[in-house]
Amino acid sequence: MTIQEIANRLVELCRQGDFATAHEELYSDDCVSIEPDGAPVKEVKGKEGLAMKGKQFEVMMEVHGFEVSEPIVADEFFSIVLGMDATFKPTGQRSNSSEIAVYEVKDGKIVKEEFFFRPQGPGM
Repeated sequence: MTIQEIANRLVELCRQGDFATAHEELYSDDCVSIEPDGAPVKEVKGKEGLAMKGKQFEVMMEVHGFEVSEPIVADEFFSIVLGMDATFKPTGQRSNSSEIAVYEVKDGKIVKEEFFFRPQGPGM
């Protein structure tokens, strides 16, 4: 797959809410996921780490709506904007947020994802 095809497939799967398939199909076994300072989990490695992070997210957040932009590709990188309407379960606080995700691709797989947003919630 080309980087554009990988980016398009990730967007397609994210719009369907099928993050598990995206991780299994598009990510390298030793991928890295990085969140901004103040996020509950700063960095995870590997597909198992991504699965763990996804489960933690489900425990903490109730998602009411989710939007994904079209990808922008440059060399071996691409980015998307993610928008979310969600309730932080521990506090019951509902908010709308957006973030930019940047992905790095090598040898046909996503090797790194990094998210840029202002963390919300208690103490953030």
